[in-house]
Amino acid sequence: MLNSLWLGLILVSVLLGAFNGRIEAVTNGAFSAARDAIMVVALPLAGLMGLWLGFLRLAELSGLVEALARLLHPILRALFPEVPAGHPAMGAMVLNMAANMLGLGNAATPMGLRAMRCLETLNPHPGTATNAMCTFLAINTSSIQLVPATAIAILAAQGSTQPTAVLGTALLASLSAAVIGITSVKLLQRLPVFRVRPALTLDPRDPAKAPPAETSETSTDETAGRPEVKPLGWRDKLWLSSFATAFIFLGLILLLPGWFEPLFASARTLHESLSMLAAPQLPEALRQQAGFPRFLSVVSLLAVPFIMGFFALYAALRGIKVYEEFVAGAKEGWQVAMRIFPYLTAILVGVRMFREAGAIEIIAKLLSPVLSPLGVSPDLLPLILVRPLSGGATTGLFTELVTKFGADSLIARTAATIYGSTETTFYVLAVYFGAVGIRRGRHALAAGLIADATGALASILICRWMFS
Repeated sequence: MLNSLWLGLILVSVLLGAFNGRIEAVTNGAFSAARDAIMVVALPLAGLMGLWLGFLRLAELSGLVEALARLLHPILRALFPEVPAGHPAMGAMVLNMAANMLGLGNAATPMGLRAMRCLETLNPHPGTATNAMCTFLAINTSSIQLVPATAIAILAAQGSTQPTAVLGTALLASLSAAVIGITSVKLLQRLPVFRVRPALTLDPRDPAKAPPAETSETSTDETAGRPEVKPLGWRDKLWLSSFATAFIFLGLILLLPGWFEPLFASARTLHESLSMLAAPQLPEALRQQAGFPRFLSVVSLLAVPFIMGFFALYAALRGIKVYEEFVAGAKEGWQVAMRIFPYLTAILVGVRMFREAGAIEIIAKLLSPVLSPLGVSPDLLPLILVRPLSGGATTGLFTELVTKFGADSLIARTAATIYGSTETTFYVLAVYFGAVGIRRGRHALAAGLIADATGALASILICRWMFS
Protein backbone atom coordinates (compact mmCIF):
# COMPACT_ATOMS: atom_id res chain seq x y z
CA MET A 1 0.00 0.00 0.00
CA LEU A 2 2.81 2.43 0.88
CA ASN A 3 4.49 1.79 -2.51
CA SER A 4 1.31 2.58 -4.44
CA LEU A 5 0.50 5.57 -2.24
CA TRP A 6 3.95 7.14 -2.60
CA LEU A 7 3.98 6.57 -6.38
CA GLY A 8 0.54 8.17 -6.62
CA LEU A 9 1.65 11.22 -4.63
CA ILE A 10 4.66 11.77 -6.91
CA LEU A 11 2.83 11.28 -10.22
CA VAL A 12 -0.22 13.33 -9.26
CA SER A 13 2.02 16.13 -7.95
CA VAL A 14 4.14 16.31 -11.10
CA LEU A 15 1.22 16.14 -13.54
CA LEU A 16 -1.02 18.48 -11.57
CA GLY A 17 1.79 20.95 -11.00
CA ALA A 18 2.55 21.00 -14.74
CA PHE A 19 -1.09 21.58 -15.71
CA ASN A 20 -1.81 24.42 -13.25
CA GLY A 21 1.51 26.23 -13.62
CA ARG A 22 2.98 25.26 -10.23
CA ILE A 23 5.71 22.93 -11.43
CA GLU A 24 8.44 25.18 -10.03
CA ALA A 25 6.75 25.18 -6.60
CA VAL A 26 6.55 21.37 -6.76
CA THR A 27 10.27 21.12 -7.55
CA ASN A 28 11.29 23.56 -4.83
CA GLY A 29 8.97 21.78 -2.40
CA ALA A 30 10.72 18.46 -3.07
CA PHE A 31 14.16 20.00 -2.44
CA SER A 32 13.11 21.83 0.73
CA ALA A 33 11.31 18.73 2.09
CA ALA A 34 14.41 16.60 1.55
CA ARG A 35 16.50 19.15 3.44
CA ASP A 36 13.95 19.53 6.25
CA ALA A 37 13.66 15.76 6.65
CA ILE A 38 17.27 15.65 7.82
CA MET A 39 18.04 19.08 9.26
CA VAL A 40 14.70 19.95 10.85
CA VAL A 41 13.20 16.59 11.78
CA ALA A 42 15.69 13.73 11.90
CA LEU A 43 18.69 15.37 13.59
CA PRO A 44 16.70 16.95 16.46
CA LEU A 45 14.85 13.66 16.81
CA ALA A 46 18.16 11.83 17.18
CA GLY A 47 19.07 14.01 20.16
CA LEU A 48 15.68 13.57 21.81
CA MET A 49 15.84 9.85 21.23
CA GLY A 50 19.26 9.67 22.82
CA LEU A 51 17.90 11.46 25.88
CA TRP A 52 14.79 9.34 26.34
CA LEU A 53 16.27 6.00 25.36
CA GLY A 54 18.96 6.59 27.96
CA PHE A 55 16.39 7.07 30.71
CA LEU A 56 14.30 4.21 29.35
CA ARG A 57 17.30 1.87 29.62
CA LEU A 58 17.66 2.83 33.29
CA ALA A 59 13.99 2.04 33.82
CA GLU A 60 14.32 -1.31 32.06
CA LEU A 61 17.43 -2.47 33.88
CA SER A 62 16.01 -1.48 37.26
CA GLY A 63 12.72 -3.33 36.66
CA LEU A 64 10.46 -0.27 36.50
CA VAL A 65 9.19 -0.93 32.99
CA GLU A 66 8.41 -4.56 33.78
CA ALA A 67 6.52 -3.55 36.92
CA LEU A 68 4.47 -1.02 34.97
CA ALA A 69 3.63 -3.58 32.31
CA ARG A 70 2.50 -6.07 34.97
CA LEU A 71 0.26 -3.43 36.50
CA LEU A 72 -1.55 -2.83 33.19
CA HIS A 73 -1.33 -6.42 31.96
CA PRO A 74 -5.11 -7.02 31.50
CA ILE A 75 -5.54 -3.99 29.22
CA LEU A 76 -2.36 -4.66 27.25
CA ARG A 77 -3.21 -8.34 26.86
CA ALA A 78 -6.57 -7.44 25.30
CA LEU A 79 -4.98 -4.94 22.89
CA PHE A 80 -1.88 -6.99 22.04
CA PRO A 81 -2.66 -10.72 22.42
CA GLU A 82 0.32 -11.60 20.19
CA VAL A 83 2.86 -10.09 22.61
CA PRO A 84 4.00 -12.40 25.44
CA ALA A 85 3.42 -11.27 29.02
CA GLY A 86 6.44 -9.50 30.45
CA HIS A 87 7.95 -8.65 27.06
CA PRO A 88 9.90 -5.34 27.04
CA ALA A 89 7.58 -3.99 24.33
CA MET A 90 4.71 -3.86 26.84
CA GLY A 91 6.40 -1.37 29.15
CA ALA A 92 7.67 0.81 26.31
CA MET A 93 4.17 0.97 24.80
CA VAL A 94 2.67 1.97 28.15
CA LEU A 95 5.15 4.82 28.53
CA ASN A 96 4.52 5.94 24.95
CA MET A 97 0.75 6.02 25.43
CA ALA A 98 1.01 7.90 28.71
CA ALA A 99 3.32 10.51 27.15
CA ASN A 100 0.94 10.96 24.20
CA MET A 101 -2.04 11.49 26.50
CA LEU A 102 -0.18 14.22 28.37
CA GLY A 103 0.93 15.89 25.15
CA LEU A 104 4.62 15.06 25.73
CA GLY A 105 5.46 14.42 22.09
CA ASN A 106 9.22 14.72 22.59
CA ALA A 107 9.06 11.79 25.00
CA ALA A 108 6.35 9.78 23.23
CA THR A 109 8.19 9.34 19.92
CA PRO A 110 11.47 7.87 21.31
CA MET A 111 9.52 5.53 23.59
CA GLY A 112 7.30 4.52 20.70
CA LEU A 113 10.32 3.80 18.51
CA ARG A 114 11.76 1.65 21.27
CA ALA A 115 8.46 -0.22 21.47
CA MET A 116 8.52 -0.83 17.70
CA ARG A 117 12.04 -2.23 17.90
CA CYS A 118 10.94 -4.57 20.68
CA LEU A 119 7.91 -5.65 18.64
CA GLU A 120 10.20 -6.35 15.68
CA THR A 121 11.95 -9.04 17.73
CA LEU A 122 8.62 -10.94 17.64
CA ASN A 123 8.12 -10.47 13.90
CA PRO A 124 8.31 -13.75 11.92
CA HIS A 125 8.07 -11.81 8.64
CA PRO A 126 10.69 -9.00 8.64
CA GLY A 127 9.59 -6.12 6.45
CA THR A 128 5.88 -6.79 7.06
CA ALA A 129 4.01 -5.16 9.93
CA THR A 130 2.55 -7.51 12.52
CA ASN A 131 -0.93 -7.15 14.00
CA ALA A 132 0.61 -5.77 17.19
CA MET A 133 2.54 -3.14 15.22
CA CYS A 134 -0.57 -2.04 13.34
CA THR A 135 -2.56 -1.82 16.58
CA PHE A 136 0.19 0.22 18.20
CA LEU A 137 0.30 2.58 15.21
CA ALA A 138 -3.50 2.98 15.33
CA ILE A 139 -3.29 3.92 19.01
CA ASN A 140 -0.58 6.48 18.24
CA THR A 141 -2.48 8.06 15.36
CA SER A 142 -5.64 8.31 17.48
CA SER A 143 -4.15 9.01 20.89
CA ILE A 144 -6.47 10.27 23.62
CA GLN A 145 -5.48 13.89 24.21
CA LEU A 146 -5.76 15.35 27.70
CA VAL A 147 -3.90 18.60 27.07
CA PRO A 148 -3.86 20.01 23.48
CA ALA A 149 -1.25 22.55 24.57
CA THR A 150 -0.30 23.86 21.11
CA ALA A 151 -3.89 24.54 20.09
CA ILE A 152 -4.58 26.31 23.38
CA ALA A 153 -1.42 28.40 23.05
CA ILE A 154 -2.39 29.59 19.55
CA LEU A 155 -5.91 30.51 20.70
CA ALA A 156 -4.54 32.47 23.64
CA ALA A 157 -1.97 34.24 21.48
CA GLN A 158 -4.79 35.37 19.19
CA GLY A 159 -6.72 36.91 22.10
CA SER A 160 -9.18 34.18 23.10
CA THR A 161 -11.09 34.98 26.30
CA GLN A 162 -11.27 31.26 27.17
CA PRO A 163 -8.56 29.32 25.32
CA THR A 164 -8.99 26.22 27.49
CA ALA A 165 -12.60 25.77 26.38
CA VAL A 166 -11.38 23.19 23.85
CA LEU A 167 -9.93 20.88 26.52
CA GLY A 168 -13.20 18.98 26.91
CA THR A 169 -14.02 18.90 23.19
CA ALA A 170 -10.55 17.63 22.27
CA LEU A 171 -10.78 14.93 24.93
CA LEU A 172 -14.15 13.69 23.66
CA ALA A 173 -13.12 13.86 19.99
CA SER A 174 -9.81 12.06 20.57
CA LEU A 175 -11.58 9.43 22.67
CA SER A 176 -13.99 8.82 19.77
CA ALA A 177 -11.07 8.57 17.34
CA ALA A 178 -9.24 6.12 19.62
CA VAL A 179 -12.27 3.82 19.99
CA ILE A 180 -12.94 3.76 16.24
CA GLY A 181 -9.24 3.47 15.41
CA ILE A 182 -8.72 0.43 17.64
CA THR A 183 -11.97 -1.15 16.46
CA SER A 184 -11.09 -0.63 12.79
CA VAL A 185 -7.56 -2.02 13.14
CA LYS A 186 -8.93 -5.16 14.78
CA LEU A 187 -11.55 -5.63 12.06
CA LEU A 188 -9.24 -4.84 9.13
CA GLN A 189 -6.64 -7.39 10.22
CA ARG A 190 -9.22 -10.14 9.54
CA LEU A 191 -9.72 -9.18 5.91
CA PRO A 192 -8.05 -11.56 3.42
CA VAL A 193 -6.19 -8.71 1.69
CA PHE A 194 -4.38 -7.82 4.93
CA ARG A 195 -3.72 -11.31 6.28
CA VAL A 196 -0.21 -12.67 6.68
CA ARG A 197 0.56 -16.26 5.78
CA PRO A 198 0.33 -18.22 9.05
CA ALA A 199 2.51 -21.12 7.91
CA LEU A 200 5.74 -19.40 8.90
CA THR A 201 4.40 -17.83 12.10
CA LEU A 202 6.89 -18.35 14.92
CA ASP A 203 6.02 -18.68 18.56
CA PRO A 204 8.06 -16.03 20.44
CA ARG A 205 7.50 -17.89 23.70
CA ASP A 206 9.35 -20.94 22.38
CA PRO A 207 13.13 -20.27 22.36
CA ALA A 208 13.61 -22.98 19.77
CA LYS A 209 11.29 -21.14 17.38
CA ALA A 210 12.34 -17.60 18.16
CA PRO A 211 13.27 -15.28 15.28
CA PRO A 212 16.96 -15.31 14.39
CA ALA A 213 19.13 -12.76 16.13
CA GLU A 214 19.88 -10.82 12.96
CA THR A 215 16.20 -9.84 12.55
CA SER A 216 16.23 -8.01 15.84
CA GLU A 217 17.41 -4.46 16.20
CA THR A 218 18.28 -5.06 19.81
CA SER A 219 22.01 -5.06 20.22
CA THR A 220 23.73 -7.94 21.98
CA ASP A 221 25.00 -5.77 24.81
CA GLU A 222 21.38 -4.99 25.73
CA THR A 223 20.70 -8.58 26.65
CA ALA A 224 24.17 -9.79 27.60
CA GLY A 225 25.91 -8.70 30.74
CA ARG A 226 22.89 -7.08 32.38
CA PRO A 227 23.86 -5.80 35.81
CA GLU A 228 22.53 -7.45 38.93
CA VAL A 229 19.94 -5.34 40.72
CA LYS A 230 19.66 -5.31 44.47
CA PRO A 231 16.35 -5.20 46.35
CA LEU A 232 15.24 -1.89 47.83
CA GLY A 233 15.81 -1.44 51.55
CA TRP A 234 13.84 0.81 53.85
CA ARG A 235 16.32 3.66 53.36
CA ASP A 236 15.97 3.37 49.59
CA LYS A 237 12.19 3.49 49.85
CA LEU A 238 12.50 6.53 52.10
CA TRP A 239 14.57 8.33 49.44
CA LEU A 240 12.02 7.50 46.75
CA SER A 241 9.13 8.58 48.96
CA SER A 242 10.85 11.87 49.78
CA PHE A 243 11.49 12.57 46.10
CA ALA A 244 7.87 11.86 45.17
CA THR A 245 6.59 13.93 48.11
CA ALA A 246 8.68 16.91 47.01
CA PHE A 247 7.04 16.82 43.57
CA ILE A 248 3.58 16.44 45.05
CA PHE A 249 4.24 19.47 47.26
CA LEU A 250 5.49 21.48 44.27
CA GLY A 251 2.42 20.44 42.31
CA LEU A 252 0.13 21.63 45.10
CA ILE A 253 1.92 25.00 45.20
CA LEU A 254 1.43 25.42 41.45
CA LEU A 255 -2.15 24.21 41.66
CA LEU A 256 -3.23 26.14 44.76
CA PRO A 257 -0.77 29.01 45.28
CA GLY A 258 -3.18 30.95 47.49
CA TRP A 259 -3.23 28.20 50.09
CA PHE A 260 0.52 28.21 50.67
CA GLU A 261 1.57 31.84 50.31
CA PRO A 262 0.33 32.98 53.77
CA LEU A 263 2.30 30.20 55.48
CA PHE A 264 5.58 31.82 54.48
CA ALA A 265 4.62 35.48 54.71
CA SER A 266 6.75 36.03 57.83
CA ALA A 267 9.98 34.92 56.12
CA ARG A 268 10.68 37.41 53.36
CA THR A 269 13.38 35.46 51.53
CA LEU A 270 11.40 32.27 51.64
CA HIS A 271 8.27 34.18 50.72
CA GLU A 272 9.95 35.60 47.63
CA SER A 273 11.07 32.19 46.54
CA LEU A 274 7.57 30.90 47.10
CA SER A 275 6.14 33.77 45.09
CA MET A 276 8.23 32.65 42.14
CA LEU A 277 6.59 29.26 42.41
CA ALA A 278 3.17 30.72 43.11
CA ALA A 279 3.31 32.59 39.80
CA PRO A 280 2.72 29.34 37.90
CA GLN A 281 5.57 28.32 35.65
CA LEU A 282 3.12 27.40 32.91
CA PRO A 283 2.85 28.43 29.27
CA GLU A 284 1.36 31.90 28.93
CA ALA A 285 -1.79 30.45 27.37
CA LEU A 286 -2.55 28.35 30.46
CA ARG A 287 -1.92 30.79 33.29
CA GLN A 288 -5.55 31.76 33.73
CA GLN A 289 -6.75 28.19 34.08
CA ALA A 290 -8.62 26.84 37.09
CA GLY A 291 -10.04 23.54 38.22
CA PHE A 292 -9.44 20.38 36.21
CA PRO A 293 -7.76 22.12 33.21
CA ARG A 294 -5.20 23.65 35.57
CA PHE A 295 -4.64 20.25 37.19
CA LEU A 296 -3.90 18.66 33.81
CA SER A 297 -1.51 21.47 32.92
CA VAL A 298 0.41 21.11 36.20
CA VAL A 299 0.68 17.35 35.69
CA SER A 300 2.01 17.87 32.16
CA LEU A 301 4.49 20.46 33.40
CA LEU A 302 5.96 18.27 36.14
CA ALA A 303 5.74 14.89 34.40
CA VAL A 304 9.00 15.12 32.43
CA PRO A 305 11.33 16.26 35.25
CA PHE A 306 9.70 13.75 37.62
CA ILE A 307 10.21 10.88 35.18
CA MET A 308 13.86 11.82 34.60
CA GLY A 309 14.65 12.19 38.28
CA PHE A 310 12.67 9.16 39.46
CA PHE A 311 14.08 6.80 36.82
CA ALA A 312 17.66 7.83 37.61
CA LEU A 313 17.19 7.69 41.39
CA TYR A 314 15.39 4.35 41.33
CA ALA A 315 18.08 2.79 39.13
CA ALA A 316 20.87 4.15 41.33
CA LEU A 317 19.23 2.79 44.48
CA ARG A 318 19.02 -0.64 42.84
CA GLY A 319 22.77 -0.63 42.16
CA ILE A 320 22.73 0.41 38.49
CA LYS A 321 25.67 2.49 37.21
CA VAL A 322 23.38 5.20 35.94
CA TYR A 323 25.83 7.24 33.87
CA GLU A 324 27.30 4.26 32.02
CA GLU A 325 23.91 2.69 31.31
CA PHE A 326 22.38 6.01 30.25
CA VAL A 327 25.16 6.46 27.69
CA ALA A 328 24.65 2.89 26.45
CA GLY A 329 20.95 3.58 25.95
CA ALA A 330 21.56 6.95 24.33
CA LYS A 331 23.71 5.32 21.64
CA GLU A 332 20.53 3.80 20.23
CA GLY A 333 19.17 7.25 19.42
CA TRP A 334 21.65 7.89 16.63
CA GLN A 335 21.36 4.36 15.29
CA VAL A 336 17.58 4.59 14.98
CA ALA A 337 17.76 8.09 13.49
CA MET A 338 20.12 6.80 10.79
CA ARG A 339 17.60 4.10 9.91
CA ILE A 340 14.64 6.44 9.52
CA PHE A 341 16.44 9.07 7.36
CA PRO A 342 15.46 7.53 3.98
CA TYR A 343 11.88 6.69 5.01
CA LEU A 344 11.34 10.15 6.45
CA THR A 345 12.78 11.79 3.33
CA ALA A 346 10.52 9.76 1.05
CA ILE A 347 7.26 10.52 2.82
CA LEU A 348 7.99 14.22 3.44
CA VAL A 349 9.02 14.78 -0.18
CA GLY A 350 5.87 13.09 -1.47
CA VAL A 351 3.58 15.02 0.88
CA ARG A 352 5.23 18.40 0.20
CA MET A 353 5.05 17.93 -3.58
CA PHE A 354 1.38 16.92 -3.31
CA ARG A 355 0.58 20.02 -1.29
CA GLU A 356 2.58 22.44 -3.45
CA ALA A 357 0.85 21.13 -6.59
CA GLY A 358 -2.47 22.43 -5.26
CA ALA A 359 -4.03 18.99 -4.83
CA ILE A 360 -5.39 19.79 -1.36
CA GLU A 361 -7.34 22.80 -2.63
CA ILE A 362 -8.81 20.77 -5.50
CA ILE A 363 -9.90 17.93 -3.19
CA ALA A 364 -11.45 20.44 -0.78
CA LYS A 365 -13.49 22.00 -3.60
CA LEU A 366 -14.67 18.59 -4.80
CA LEU A 367 -15.73 17.51 -1.32
CA SER A 368 -17.35 20.79 -0.34
CA PRO A 369 -20.78 20.15 -2.01
CA VAL A 370 -20.96 16.75 -0.32
CA LEU A 371 -19.82 17.77 3.17
CA SER A 372 -21.47 21.19 3.45
CA PRO A 373 -24.99 19.71 3.90
CA LEU A 374 -23.57 17.67 6.80
CA GLY A 375 -22.51 20.85 8.58
CA VAL A 376 -18.83 20.74 7.64
CA SER A 377 -17.68 24.27 6.88
CA PRO A 378 -15.70 24.59 3.62
CA ASP A 379 -13.15 26.67 5.55
CA LEU A 380 -12.30 23.60 7.67
CA LEU A 381 -11.75 21.22 4.76
CA PRO A 382 -8.11 22.17 3.99
CA LEU A 383 -7.23 21.74 7.68
CA ILE A 384 -8.92 18.33 7.82
CA LEU A 385 -7.20 17.13 4.64
CA VAL A 386 -3.73 18.43 5.57
CA ARG A 387 -3.76 17.19 9.18
CA PRO A 388 -2.75 13.57 8.35
CA LEU A 389 -0.05 14.83 5.98
CA SER A 390 1.86 17.66 7.64
CA GLY A 391 1.97 18.99 11.19
CA GLY A 392 3.64 22.28 10.22
CA ALA A 393 1.16 23.03 7.44
CA THR A 394 -1.73 22.24 9.78
CA THR A 395 -0.40 24.72 12.33
CA GLY A 396 -0.26 27.40 9.65
CA LEU A 397 -3.79 26.70 8.45
CA PHE A 398 -5.12 26.66 12.01
CA THR A 399 -3.48 29.98 12.83
CA GLU A 400 -4.90 31.44 9.63
CA LEU A 401 -8.44 30.35 10.56
CA VAL A 402 -8.12 31.78 14.06
CA THR A 403 -6.91 35.11 12.66
CA LYS A 404 -9.64 35.25 10.03
CA PHE A 405 -12.68 34.27 12.12
CA GLY A 406 -11.60 35.24 15.65
CA ALA A 407 -10.18 33.14 18.47
CA ASP A 408 -13.57 32.55 20.14
CA SER A 409 -15.52 31.76 16.97
CA LEU A 410 -17.11 28.36 16.35
CA ILE A 411 -14.79 27.69 13.41
CA ALA A 412 -11.68 28.54 15.44
CA ARG A 413 -12.71 26.29 18.34
CA THR A 414 -13.66 23.49 15.96
CA ALA A 415 -10.30 23.82 14.20
CA ALA A 416 -8.53 23.74 17.57
CA THR A 417 -10.39 20.58 18.51
CA ILE A 418 -9.50 18.92 15.21
CA TYR A 419 -5.88 20.00 15.64
CA GLY A 420 -5.76 18.62 19.18
CA SER A 421 -7.62 15.35 18.60
CA THR A 422 -5.99 13.98 15.43
CA GLU A 423 -2.42 13.14 14.45
CA THR A 424 -0.03 13.44 11.51
CA THR A 425 -0.61 9.88 10.37
CA PHE A 426 1.84 9.77 7.46
CA TYR A 427 4.67 11.12 9.60
CA VAL A 428 3.98 8.58 12.35
CA LEU A 429 3.97 5.70 9.89
CA ALA A 430 7.15 6.89 8.17
CA VAL A 431 9.08 7.27 11.44
CA TYR A 432 7.84 4.17 13.26
CA PHE A 433 7.91 1.77 10.33
CA GLY A 434 11.16 3.24 9.04
CA ALA A 435 12.86 2.57 12.38
CA VAL A 436 12.42 -1.20 11.93
CA GLY A 437 12.50 -1.42 8.13
CA ILE A 438 8.82 -2.16 7.57
CA ARG A 439 7.93 -1.93 3.87
CA ARG A 440 4.49 -3.55 3.93
CA GLY A 441 2.37 -1.64 6.41
CA ARG A 442 -0.77 -3.74 5.80
CA HIS A 443 -3.85 -2.09 7.38
CA ALA A 444 -2.07 0.45 9.60
CA LEU A 445 -2.56 3.38 7.21
CA ALA A 446 -6.22 2.59 6.60
CA ALA A 447 -6.94 2.36 10.33
CA GLY A 448 -5.05 5.60 10.98
CA LEU A 449 -6.98 7.51 8.32
CA ILE A 450 -10.28 6.12 9.62
CA ALA A 451 -9.32 7.37 13.08
CA ASP A 452 -8.39 10.79 11.62
CA ALA A 453 -11.74 11.07 9.83
CA THR A 454 -13.57 10.03 13.00
CA GLY A 455 -11.69 12.61 15.07
CA ALA A 456 -12.48 15.39 12.58
CA LEU A 457 -16.18 14.48 12.33
CA ALA A 458 -16.51 14.09 16.10
CA SER A 459 -14.82 17.47 16.58
CA ILE A 460 -17.35 19.17 14.31
CA LEU A 461 -20.37 17.54 15.96
CA ILE A 462 -19.15 18.06 19.52
CA CYS A 463 -18.23 21.72 18.95
CA ARG A 464 -21.60 22.45 17.31
CA TRP A 465 -23.28 20.87 20.32
CA MET A 466 -21.19 22.71 22.93
CA PHE A 467 -20.53 26.12 21.34
CA SER A 468 -23.41 26.84 18.95
